[in-house]
Amino acid sequence: MAKSHERGSTVTSVDVVIVGAGFAGLSAAERLVSMGVSVLVVEGRDRVGGRSLSGEVAGVKVDLGATWVARRHTAIRSLASRVGCGTTSQFNRGHNVLWMAGRRHTYTGTLPMVSPAAMVDMARIQTALNKLVSTINVDAAWESPHASRLDDISFGEWLDQKHALGSTRALMTIVSKVQWGCSPGDVSLLHALRYIRAAGGIDHMLDVEGGQQQDRITETTQEIARRLAERLGDSVVVGSPVRRITQDDNGVTVRTDSDAIKAKYVIVTAAPAHRADIEFQPALPEKSEGLTKTWRMGALSKAFVAYHEPFWRADGLSGEALTDTGTVFITFDVSPNDTGPGVLMAFCDPRVFDGFSPENRRSRVIRQLVDLYGPRANSPIDYVDHCWGTEPFAPGGPNPAVPPYASVSHASALTEPHGRVHWAGTETAGEWAGTMNGAVLTGQRAAERVAALLSHDAREEPTR
Repeated sequence: MAKSHERGSTVTSVDVVIVGAGFAGLSAAERLVSMGVSVLVVEGRDRVGGRSLSGEVAGVKVDLGATWVARRHTAIRSLASRVGCGTTSQFNRGHNVLWMAGRRHTYTGTLPMVSPAAMVDMARIQTALNKLVSTINVDAAWESPHASRLDDISFGEWLDQKHALGSTRALMTIVSKVQWGCSPGDVSLLHALRYIRAAGGIDHMLDVEGGQQQDRITETTQEIARRLAERLGDSVVVGSPVRRITQDDNGVTVRTDSDAIKAKYVIVTAAPAHRADIEFQPALPEKSEGLTKTWRMGALSKAFVAYHEPFWRADGLSGEALTDTGTVFITFDVSPNDTGPGVLMAFCDPRVFDGFSPENRRSRVIRQLVDLYGPRANSPIDYVDHCWGTEPFAPGGPNPAVPPYASVSHASALTEPHGRVHWAGTETAGEWAGTMNGAVLTGQRAAERVAALLSHDAREEPTR
């Protein structure tokens, strides 16, 4: 089981220190331990899981952070299976609800088409997006054809250039808020294209059935991390932020507030922006420093509202809704079954959510659910929310909101080792960047690279 940091305790030496106990860090540790390498995972939060966090509403476990796994997310599915966690299909039967321009509509399918003109325009924009996505090198987007031109403008500016209709732009704004925690004008077109390519295309990114929202982890995603940490035992320490990493020809020293941990290599899994919270000696190269300064995290908040039963199902509604105004911009039905309790998950815009009191946030969410699902939505039995942008340690999510000019200039530093410092984390993935699956894959790959270096060092040692 992961243990809390005890002031005054000191770990003298391990083969590899891993910074961060999210899916990348824990997967790296699991792989290294399986190869006989000694590790210590050091986590600044008081828990494991990173951007996965379990909550509870009306006795139902819910995901306050990362939620879904696709059929093609084989790495995270394999990990979940190994620790005894199962999956539950995301409910999506019935009609979806759209609130746009002050009017309520219902529709079926992934994206709403409020008029023939809107349908034609959305298809036109999707075709143009898919054409650009097909040119992206998913492992090194900054080396793609015309990368500089694509990085010079925002996703929002591209929509302007394409003269996207208001309905299309409203839908793309929802996509941007969910994926990068920002508006289209705040994210580079190249960065958006990279993530769409990494997700398997725009359709796979947005779809429920057969797409990235296919299934939820029955026990919640953080439970996977908890169970893996339990298997790693005392090799996982929480509540111990890393302050400094120094290195020389012989190894590294990782310093927390009271411990000095010596190792041969270190794997850092923090998001690029959070690498800046660690002092490196020698200092990171200029390109890496630029990465930490420009790859800022987006922000996204979630609320869960519980009712005695999922009453919307009896009305033929899926619980999935999109809105173009207010605090809530998308909802999903995460009820455990037809009988109850009924639970709606709402994604909330932090700009009109995070700064208010818990009571005010609750009122804002419920008021919009009444617009979407009728007066019965005004009588919840429980409510819980979480604001990722206001977390005290490593805030933000779900992914970096990378502005124009920052990818071509700095993104190659995502994975370039800094001496004995190696990098992992979902941001460093090619395929599946931005997902738990990507995080697991990068942890495993970093572990294999470091294990190969350790093996090489062992072979070379007798000749020194």
